[in-house]
Amino acid sequence: MFLRSQKLWTVVLILVISSRVAHSLHFDLHSGRTKCIAEDIKSNSMTVGKYSVDNPHEGHDLPQSHKISVKVTSSNGNAYHHADQVATGQFAFSAVEAGDYMACFSAVDHKPEVTLSIDFEWRTGVQSKSWATVAKKSQVETMEFDVKSLLDTVNSIHEEMFYLREREEQMQDLNRSTNTKMAWLSLLSLFVCIGVAAMQYVHLKTFFEKKKVI
Repeated sequence: MFLRSQKLWTVVLILVISSRVAHSLHFDLHSGRTKCIAEDIKSNSMTVGKYSVDNPHEGHDLPQSHKISVKVTSSNGNAYHHADQVATGQFAFSAVEAGDYMACFSAVDHKPEVTLSIDFEWRTGVQSKSWATVAKKSQVETMEFDVKSLLDTVNSIHEEMFYLREREEQMQDLNRSTNTKMAWLSLLSLFVCIGVAAMQYVHLKTFFEKKKVI
């Protein structure tokens, strides 16, 4: 019994730790260029992001050549965040549409060309909720805090399973529709081939009859 409980708390601890992992990116962007990052988000999911440009000269103001424009859009082209000529920023919204969301970073054109180093952190779903800022250690026990985090993770996994099942059904419907269309196309091609062969037979028969070969 003790061994099973120990294994259970090990799983709980792993899930709680994994629910707090943030996906951080660090990438370079050349002046005059645009780089986009995609994230698949299901509807009604909370998503937050923050970005900043590394200052190449610490202790001095960030040069104008290192300012960026940022735009976050859905797969349908709806804009959820837009900022021009900034060095840092953040966004947070609840996704109304399901699909791929694009965060595009554009650097101003500059001669000579400069390279910007950008730090970007994007959290979605359970990762976007910071339980550490919600829970008060003086009011909530550590065990209750971990259980709430675990429940939030389980609910997120449950919703993700339904979302993946829905996507799978959509793909199956698409496959069935494609197979049906291919079957009709194959049947049509067969009839066309039979018709062409019949026309060739009639034409050759008529030709040979006129030549009195048959």
